[in-house]
Amino acid sequence: MKLNVLGVSLILTALGCSAFFGSAFGLELSALSNTDASAGLKKALTQGIDLAVGKLGVTDGFLKNPKVKIDLPPKLAKAEGMMRMLGIGDQLDQLVTSMNRAAEAAVPESKVLLKQALKQMTLEDAKRILTGGDDAATQYFKQVTSLQLKAKFAPIIGRATAKVKLGETYDALAKKAVSIGVLKPEDASLQSYVTDRTLDGLFVMMAEEERAIRKDPLGQASSLLKKVFGAIH
Repeated sequence: MKLNVLGVSLILTALGCSAFFGSAFGLELSALSNTDASAGLKKALTQGIDLAVGKLGVTDGFLKNPKVKIDLPPKLAKAEGMMRMLGIGDQLDQLVTSMNRAAEAAVPESKVLLKQALKQMTLEDAKRILTGGDDAATQYFKQVTSLQLKAKFAPIIGRATAKVKLGETYDALAKKAVSIGVLKPEDASLQSYVTDRTLDGLFVMMAEEERAIRKDPLGQASSLLKKVFGAIH
């Protein structure tokens, strides 16, 4: 069953007397129209998607954000000190920059899939989001879109890394790591590593935006968000 105006109304009515919901500035959930409740929920989630993607899908969106920056693969990172002693520090730095640039190029392509998932949200999904934790909506998107997003990101990351010869750079570094016994050839799947870290970064930022809306709905720009999420704050 798709999420609709009546569905949201029923959810809010059922939960209206719960301690999870309260009132803010004299506004009660019961005072909200069905249209406002439905539109407010969808607008909040759409805003979270747009803000998260907008922050990551730009130059330095990953590279300069310590929360999501993609560092060297763990097994390669263990040999970083030794590799820098061998005089290939510049290659390591180029590798890190290239991985993050690839992620920045891939993230904007997630919007369509994420918003499709929003349209397909069911009543049960909505209940879990409304009664869940601060990142309940993010967990919903993670559950229903991860596989599709990985499939979407992988070729984009592959093309982006090819432009800077990242594959050649990584192959060279991997061979050096293998030669000193810290990396197995079968562990050197760079595309998979960058794709997974890109996905992780996207959901980290989506959760951050979701928490911001839940914590301070009255600080949001939209009057509709203030009205709906101010009532459930």
